[in-house]
Amino acid sequence: MTACVELRGGGKVYPSRRGEVVALRDVTLSVDDGEFVSLLGPSGCGKSTLLKCVAGLEDLTNGELLVRGEPVDGPPPGLGMVFQRDLLLDWRTVLDNVLIMAEFQGLGRREQRPRAISLLERFGLGGFIDRHPWELSGGMRQRAAICRALLTEPRLLLMDEPFGALDAMTRDDLNVELTRIWQTAKRTVLFVTHSIAEAIFLSDRVVVMTPGPGRVREIVPIDLPRPRPLAIQGTPEFAAYVTHLRRLFEELGVARA
Repeated sequence: MTACVELRGGGKVYPSRRGEVVALRDVTLSVDDGEFVSLLGPSGCGKSTLLKCVAGLEDLTNGELLVRGEPVDGPPPGLGMVFQRDLLLDWRTVLDNVLIMAEFQGLGRREQRPRAISLLERFGLGGFIDRHPWELSGGMRQRAAICRALLTEPRLLLMDEPFGALDAMTRDDLNVELTRIWQTAKRTVLFVTHSIAEAIFLSDRVVVMTPGPGRVREIVPIDLPRPRPLAIQGTPEFAAYVTHLRRLFEELGVARA
């Protein structure tokens, strides 16, 4: 496979009055085109920092970072990003919030409107296109944020704990929908999470990060059949991955990811 993201010896240091803060140290990682990879680790291990570097929102202090063979010196073309907070604009309708991506990229609103509506319908928001974000539940707002990121059909989708603030049932529902969308379009996804079960359910590979400064402790391939129903989480095979990942974190002195 062709590598979509290549990070070699990546490090990130933040200066401060009390001394430097090392967020990432000597991180090497390759993500293939069409692959779903999760970054799993405790708070403060540099997961979000790594994602921001791939998005071109932060610069590495050292190391090399390429997206499709090109050095990252700003947001790469064909990028979509979903944050933990939905960042919707309350004064715009749901449809207009999704179409803002077309405006940012200089695409015609009229031409993108049918796709925006189709995405909202696919995510169960067809009846809410003229509502405002403050009229929606947390799960519905996050669905709208995902639609916004998908509008321009990004080749690389970065997701920073997008479901972390949602209730368990809504989170499960969105995990299933996300895997369905990913399998249909085969975009490359780099996904940040604290949840061991979520990482296993979604991913082709799980990258286990050490407590700060963040390093790659182990990369775990997930050999489970797709499509994956939620019921797969009750199988012995799934439980074996959970046990392995928990043991890794125990070795790192982290009770839970």
